[in-house]
Amino acid sequence: MADELKRFTQTLGESLRERGVSRRGFLKFCTATASMMALPPSMVPAVAAALEQARRPSVIWLSFQECTGCTESLTRSHSPTVESLIFDHISLDYHHTLQAAAGEAAEAAREAAMQENEGKYLVVVDGSIPLANPGFSTIAGVSNLQMLEETVAGAAAVIAVGTCAAFGGLPHAKPNPTGAVAVSDIVHNKPVVNVSGCPPIPTVITGVLAHFLTFGALPELDALGRPMVFFGQSIHDRCYRRPFYDKGLFAESFDDEGARKGWCLYRLGCKGPMTYNACATTKWNQGTSWPVESGHGCLGCSEPNFWDTGGFYNALSIPESDITRSVGVLAAAGVAVGAAAGVLHRSKRANAAAKHEKVTIDDLDKTS
Repeated sequence: MADELKRFTQTLGESLRERGVSRRGFLKFCTATASMMALPPSMVPAVAAALEQARRPSVIWLSFQECTGCTESLTRSHSPTVESLIFDHISLDYHHTLQAAAGEAAEAAREAAMQENEGKYLVVVDGSIPLANPGFSTIAGVSNLQMLEETVAGAAAVIAVGTCAAFGGLPHAKPNPTGAVAVSDIVHNKPVVNVSGCPPIPTVITGVLAHFLTFGALPELDALGRPMVFFGQSIHDRCYRRPFYDKGLFAESFDDEGARKGWCLYRLGCKGPMTYNACATTKWNQGTSWPVESGHGCLGCSEPNFWDTGGFYNALSIPESDITRSVGVLAAAGVAVGAAAGVLHRSKRANAAAKHEKVTIDDLDKTS
């Protein structure tokens, strides 16, 4: 019992020292944390001071209508690693996939964490919630809706991880047979942070947790409830292929000369101009690469209803000439070229979404 009490009252600094983490190692972690949250180097001492006194927050992770891809993404985090996140920085008290307990012991652990950390714990949710029939998805005989409402009642905040939890995702796609909804459609009396993506970037998941741990508050959010530090710019604005877009140089197939030269993939369905995420800067697999760098267009997976906006290989709006000339007036007025293109072709994009265009053999031919 004494060990359990110590676990809940220890500061992060005490916990790290107990595990043999040196002051130098601690400061390196603080530097990485500040960088991940787009803070200047001058903020490192403040981050270190905050983390030194911060208590490890209890985290309860609920998985509903999902594919476990978000957890798979979490396990590939490298800053911090999932091991250091769980054992050093937070207390992950309930997670279907990662916990050792099962059955009644697992549910007892969730209930204990809720009671012992009333008003202070974080709830992380991945997966949408079915409302058409509670029996579509249950855990230990409890419907997803009931478990969410029960667990959120005493939470400090909720983090909706992945597009299914943030916006409904694949289960919510037409015709939505389970009546799937997002976390924010149900939770209205607690702060909700949407970390969208299918799956979300692992360092974005841990970055949001690190921000809460450092400042005791949630990061600034955009209009869709996503952290501005990671979702504040479109992928198009940070894409290394952007100069080719501005010059009107586009790959017409995935194996033509333009593709080999690294030209823009917009005509092959890249949704980068309409998608906000940190893929182009944070990248995946310890910063190794990201979809566009590996030769595939962005699917727009961090945006609402991305499954219902037509074929993945159909461009929603196609520049018809050299974009730098077509939108010269708007660009001169200070509007970004990508945004200007969106203005010119917004009606085409809306029509494509309304028609719910399906993938055809011709679409698939473009990938060969």
